[in-house]
Amino acid sequence: MKVHVLQIPEDGLHLEGDEPSEILELDSARARATGPIEYSLDVGVSDGGLFATGTLVVPIECECVRCLEKFARTLNVDDFACQVELEGREMVDLTEHMREDILLTLPAHPHCDWDGEKVCKAQFRDAPSEAEPLDDPRDVWKGLDQLKL
Repeated sequence: MKVHVLQIPEDGLHLEGDEPSEILELDSARARATGPIEYSLDVGVSDGGLFATGTLVVPIECECVRCLEKFARTLNVDDFACQVELEGREMVDLTEHMREDILLTLPAHPHCDWDGEKVCKAQFRDAPSEAEPLDDPRDVWKGLDQLKL
């Protein structure tokens, strides 16, 4: 997203719109953008730099790290902020700053039950049922006790 510095009034400028999600370069098995990046930004010029604050929203599709099912999620960057030195430029590109904040918001280990509306199928797979008795804690050490060093 490019901002023309000369078009910003003294009291700042409010910008709303969307950018194509291709700027994220996010198309992996774990996550991909499913729609455009919506932005609502307040930009202004002060002390030789351009500042931008606001919100970014992008819909994504993630793969659950437990059950490997795809699920939809909306990433919200509610506190986007950046400061770019002008250095005599008339136009400033905020794309890389927006991309960085969105990628930092991506979950490292996405779970399909992140919002509590769904229970992940794999969540309780390894838990013992009530009918199964728990192993004797001493049985865990049997294999090590048989080692001959």
